[in-house]
Amino acid sequence: MALLQLLADTSQRVAASTSRLAKIRALAECLAALPAGDVEIAVSYLSGALPQGRIGISYGLLRVAAQRPAAALSTLQIGAVDAALQQLAATTGKGSAALRAQLLAGLFDAATAPEQDFLSRLLAGELRQGALDGLMMDAIAAAAKLPAGVVRRAAMYAPGLGRLAAVALASGEAGLGQFQLRIFHPVAPMLAQTAADVSEALRELLHPVQFEWKMDGARIQVHKLGDEVRIYTRALNEVGAAVPEILAMVRALPVHEVILDGEALSFAATGRPHPFQTTMRRFGRKLNVQELLAELPMRAYFFDCLLLDGQVLADQAMSARVQALQRAVPDNARIPELVTADATAAASFYAAALAAGHEGVMAKSLTCSYEAGNRGASWFKIKRAHTLDLVILAAEWGNGRRVGRLSNLHLGALDPDTGQYIMLGKTFKGLTDDMLDWQTRELLAREIRRDATTVYVRPELVAEIAFSDLQASRRYPGGLALRLARVKRYRDDKGAEGADTMETVRRIHAAQG
Repeated sequence: MALLQLLADTSQRVAASTSRLAKIRALAECLAALPAGDVEIAVSYLSGALPQGRIGISYGLLRVAAQRPAAALSTLQIGAVDAALQQLAATTGKGSAALRAQLLAGLFDAATAPEQDFLSRLLAGELRQGALDGLMMDAIAAAAKLPAGVVRRAAMYAPGLGRLAAVALASGEAGLGQFQLRIFHPVAPMLAQTAADVSEALRELLHPVQFEWKMDGARIQVHKLGDEVRIYTRALNEVGAAVPEILAMVRALPVHEVILDGEALSFAATGRPHPFQTTMRRFGRKLNVQELLAELPMRAYFFDCLLLDGQVLADQAMSARVQALQRAVPDNARIPELVTADATAAASFYAAALAAGHEGVMAKSLTCSYEAGNRGASWFKIKRAHTLDLVILAAEWGNGRRVGRLSNLHLGALDPDTGQYIMLGKTFKGLTDDMLDWQTRELLAREIRRDATTVYVRPELVAEIAFSDLQASRRYPGGLALRLARVKRYRDDKGAEGADTMETVRRIHAAQG
């Protein structure tokens, strides 16, 4: 078994480097040096995650443990850390607080100073060292001496990067063949970059381009095998019971086996779509399904087909997937589309989408494969106003009627090159009283530290931010700042991994010029 010191040293090397290649090399050397039994856990830790998920260690409890004297010699094994955290996660109920504090203290007593620092940042969710999924996949490829493309494709369907790494190092490319698209095993949805207008999308993509209405609904992935149908959210949670009308609609499709990507929406009596927040009531935790079924009937609109009657289509060009979609789904359940290379025709199609009450359009290359979980270079979203899905990094206590509530939000986007979140500005605009109450509870639950005015949080909550434009700024490290930003809504259907990155921010700024 390997010592935790190896991971602490590797984390320090990765954090200290600004070179992507150096980060990959440090991670790959670490993975290659690990015993097979430690690889899965190590990859999880170096990516800043725990295999157990959240284990409920408060910031105060962690701060007390981190102040304990460090061990002089490194003896703490990776497997022992995992076992201790597993025990911590399982310790609940009456009298558990004292026992959890004792377990955590024992773990920190056995750790050297670098190991204590690594554990503190890992458990607090602050291990922001640049070991993001893309870097880790390239490191796994380097350690296993495999083409990066082979590893990245397998990662789309693997249950996690830890498992992917363990199989790649043990069995090579042949072993990675086990990770395939399968029915009732949902995959993360493909994401889009942002374009300023249809002309930019046409410049970026090979012609012709397929434009689709961008509907502001709940992203769904539907799996059907015979009469069994399951519906998954963007976060891969199964929600079919909440939308029985969509289950029935998919069950009636004239195909035996299919995986579809689409949107679920509710509509007002006028025929215009309800706001996103209204649609999402159908997916709430406490549901009266029959009552909501009558009040907010849902419709599904599909735009991609990943598997049809035994044939996996995800690796094929979008043109082939569109043909399969047309065979599987009737016209009234497909999102309207237009294939064109003409900017005038595309602009008219965009205007029609807005007139129908939708967000805008998507522009997609007909030659691209489906990149599950990735923000591909072949899909663009085009909206009426500038909006970005940004991560909340911190919030300041409010004044006046907002005293006692967290108000002014610090907004940021991830820089894929460094693995760091870059702050782009602050806003307290657009927040209703209900939103203030909700965000205060949710942000305090994610607190990692605070000062006199500000609570800093784990970067997990995502908000859709509307703004007028981006301007150059010396105040923020990314050199850009949002102008006239306001909160449009919280994206409770989206995790931080699905938020917009600095690549998109810079693209929007360049388009302004």
